[in-house]
Amino acid sequence: MKGLVHIFCGDGKGKTTSAIGLGIRACGLGNHVMMMQFLKGNYSYELKILNKLKNFYILPCPKVINSTYSMTENQMQEASVLCTNMFLRAVSAVNNQECNVLILDEIFCAVNFQFLDNKLIIDLIKNKPHDLELVLTGQNPKPEVLELADYVSEIKKVEHPFETNVPARRGFEF
Repeated sequence: MKGLVHIFCGDGKGKTTSAIGLGIRACGLGNHVMMMQFLKGNYSYELKILNKLKNFYILPCPKVINSTYSMTENQMQEASVLCTNMFLRAVSAVNNQECNVLILDEIFCAVNFQFLDNKLIIDLIKNKPHDLELVLTGQNPKPEVLELADYVSEIKKVEHPFETNVPARRGFEF
């Protein structure tokens, strides 16, 4: 079966949740799912249950990357090396057939903060194994990536509690 490229993008809540839902469905059929989370720590509560699934492997960002607005040049370079190494680990997993579903969560944020070269994503899409299902999430994907996707789902924020100073809640927003 031909593997497709899915993009969940936009400024609304639910991109990661949508990707995880797709991964759980694939895992239920016996697929090996690998999810790599760029720019996220390993504190989100969905990870607790996902880690219990036999064929669902999660590779969180090994280091929490603080707000890019307050980063020094050295910290920006460190984040770039970290994101590039994470991406290369994902490509290695694909090449070694460790997974047949790969979720790259918040990868577009890594590109937008210039921690990762967009050309790497394009190369992965163009050269992915025929049967690999590839799921990419984040805000503002570049047009050249959108053109290569089979599915593009934009999640649009209409209203969000953060706008009224309601903080993220454990178990619901993280």
